[in-house]
Amino acid sequence: MTTPSPPEPRTLLFIGDSITDCSRGEDPAGLGYGYVRLLAEHFAAHEPTSRVLNRGIGGDKVADLVARFGTDCLDLDPQVVTIYVGVNDAWHYYTRGELVTPETFEEGYRYLLDQLSATRPAVPVLLVVPFVADITDEMAQIHDDLDAKVAIIRDLAREFRHRVVDLEVVLERAWTAGHTPASIAADGVHPAIAGHRLIADAWLATFDEVDPLRR
Repeated sequence: MTTPSPPEPRTLLFIGDSITDCSRGEDPAGLGYGYVRLLAEHFAAHEPTSRVLNRGIGGDKVADLVARFGTDCLDLDPQVVTIYVGVNDAWHYYTRGELVTPETFEEGYRYLLDQLSATRPAVPVLLVVPFVADITDEMAQIHDDLDAKVAIIRDLAREFRHRVVDLEVVLERAWTAGHTPASIAADGVHPAIAGHRLIADAWLATFDEVDPLRR
């Protein structure tokens, strides 16, 4: 009997802020303890030739990803790229007074996608829509800034023909299932383990639509 050939090794890279980071510096495997680890465990079981890399850094905004996109993404030769950024570009306006205009946000995010299009046009790119769980009226106020940035991500996804991991839809389904904002993210931004599980599930469902190995 002929043994089937294993798939070619590939690197799946996740870049973003603290939600991606999730204490990866404290993890000997460098994966952190959130959705990236859950996805790494999935691929370890179902595609052991693959490699999952976590390049999240807590507090990052789009401008920070622009500054490190070469060394933390392109230079690592990923075969799949996931970008999950944007909540700090809104949240920090309310907590630190740091305003990121929609124009600046779009310019930075577009730069990331332009770099991928120019250097890796065939690489699947997944864009995660950032969210805020409305645990208080003050947290709900962040939507006044964040919603415009989410719209920009959606517009860029359509323009560049990238898939969106739609966490707004995920949250709507979570409320229907009986979750509360606090059970998804106790501080409104950083997911609890249930939130990370839902993000990982949504990522897998989205990736299933574009995974070259499934075509």
